[in-house]
Amino acid sequence: MIRVANLTRRYGDFTAVDDVSFTIDRGEVVGLLGHNGAGKTTIMKMMTGFLEPTAGTIHIDDFQIGRDTAAIQARIGYLPENCPVWPEMTVIDYLDYQAALHGVPQGKRKAAVVQAIRRTALKEKAAAPIQTLSRGYRQRVGVAQAILHEPDIVILDEPTNGLDPTQIRHMRELIGELAQTATVIVSTHILQEVQATCERVLILRAGRLVVDARIEELRQSPALLVVVGGEAEAVLKRVDGVTDVRALANRDGRRHYRIEISPDAAPRLAAAVQAAGLDLFELQPERHDLETVFARVNEAAVQEVAHG
Repeated sequence: MIRVANLTRRYGDFTAVDDVSFTIDRGEVVGLLGHNGAGKTTIMKMMTGFLEPTAGTIHIDDFQIGRDTAAIQARIGYLPENCPVWPEMTVIDYLDYQAALHGVPQGKRKAAVVQAIRRTALKEKAAAPIQTLSRGYRQRVGVAQAILHEPDIVILDEPTNGLDPTQIRHMRELIGELAQTATVIVSTHILQEVQATCERVLILRAGRLVVDARIEELRQSPALLVVVGGEAEAVLKRVDGVTDVRALANRDGRRHYRIEISPDAAPRLAAAVQAAGLDLFELQPERHDLETVFARVNEAAVQEVAHG
């Protein structure tokens, strides 16, 4: 559905986005993750036609940004990082105006506004001037304008920015609801938001795409965590398929090991421990969280700089 190829954006000598390519299928919920300045917002602006790429192409089905920008924008709901609003307008008047800009027919605007207010929990603030709202409520107004026309692609730049814990939970629920009928792209620098709302993550560093993987894949590891009743390093290293054994801890006579191993070798490892007369207390796959993956990406970046 979305195809981004060799996307680049330069500002003079500074490269904000550097040869980024990825595809996103219909119905996916994808997180753009990276530190501030990694290029997330720049990519979103180019995908929505608000910023022209220096090089590369963006296709939405058979449409291409540049050639068919207006047609693509009609299919997109976009929440910019700092959503522009008219502070003197009431919420309901602003949304009605935005519905007109989105091309919602006049006879359907009232229903569209009512539904957007319901989905973003803005009913109690519908008649309030936007300038009287907290930052969290303004953020919800921004989301409401993005979904008025029921787009099939929703792009949210830092959607939980300024929200309190209750509002964050509601935003996560809304993203899940949107994903039932739309492709959703969420930009954030907060790891927990990606883990809570997305099924796939694109990690950016210094304008480059360094990780493109499903969350579940990132959590998996080619390693096993093993707890044995006694010294077992020599036994473990002899098992066919084991490539590395690292001792982690020794607690109450139980030795903890991290073992890099081929997928089919776990039964041989268990049999070897038992044949050596040792008790096997635990044998489980190592699991990563997104924070671990993100930290490793940054460690690799530091080493890359250190080695020139």
